[in-house]
Amino acid sequence: ERDTCGRWLRRELALLAPRAVVVLGAFGWQSLLPVLAGEGWAVPRPRPRFGHGARVSLAGERGPLELFGCYHVSQQNTFTGRLTPAMVEEVLRAAATAAGLL
Repeated sequence: ERDTCGRWLRRELALLAPRAVVVLGAFGWQSLLPVLAGEGWAVPRPRPRFGHGARVSLAGERGPLELFGCYHVSQQNTFTGRLTPAMVEEVLRAAATAAGLL
């Protein structure tokens, strides 16, 4: 999935001027970081660890980017209460603020 979809992700990033990105789940986080590095953002070494509410500021040739981690909104996470609507809203609000939308 990561390798198959990576080219579309790179194309989408080339078309956009993102200021904030919300990543759902650890797999998405791990998949996105090398793509961002390849697109000119400075990804720190060691790579930032995923966690719900994680926030990483990346400098880049195309401007700064704020990266936010959010648990995936799967049934496993939502039905067990590991992820609540309030938790998702908190991350989305922080990302919108960072992007200058709020």
